[in-house]
Amino acid sequence: MATLPVAFSFGKSLRLLDADDYKCVFDNARFKLSKKEILILARPNSTQGPRLGLVIAKKSVKHAVQRNRIKRLARESFRMQQCQLQDVDAIVLARRGLDQLDNTHLRSLFDRLWLQLADKREKHAAKQ
Repeated sequence: MATLPVAFSFGKSLRLLDADDYKCVFDNARFKLSKKEILILARPNSTQGPRLGLVIAKKSVKHAVQRNRIKRLARESFRMQQCQLQDVDAIVLARRGLDQLDNTHLRSLFDRLWLQLADKREKHAAKQ
């Protein structure tokens, strides 16, 4: 049996692009996932598919190399988990200490948080 290929791209349709998109999530976040080093705020959206926004502040992660590494891993993890994340806008906020995690731990942290978000989203959708 042949399987259909799944597009794992990260195009503009999967990104929060302007300040209004970010403001909407910050003001109306229904889902909050928190760990010591990271916070994810999310809300259901009316678009087709999930969208991601990243806030990796210089105050939290000093070096640009580390900020870029964190953003790359967050996008990659989100891209691979996008099938489970249905119609949700999510913002990743870095906290101090996130740059101390190596790539393996950071990737597994993101993967666990995306799955938790998918579970919360499904429970929310079932209530409505």
